[in-house]
Amino acid sequence: MLDKTFRKKACLLLARLERISADSPWAHQASGVRASLAKHLASENCTLDEIENLVNSGYRILEKAASEIPESAESSPTQKTGRGKS
Repeated sequence: MLDKTFRKKACLLLARLERISADSPWAHQASGVRASLAKHLASENCTLDEIENLVNSGYRILEKAASEIPESAESSPTQKTGRGKS
């Protein structure tokens, strides 16, 4: 049985994997891990090791997808110029 903290972490990962852009080469893999993780979380007879492996795979995919985000997209124009609405 999963503890609350680990289940919350896994659910947060599900949400993050869902936000990977469809244009990303990692989108297909993210979709597969997301579906497997959701299925395992809903199942009562899965092992903690299975879920931990899926969570680890999901974090690796997030890291790879994030590394492809261009630096110019990481900050908004208002952060670059120091101007913005106050």
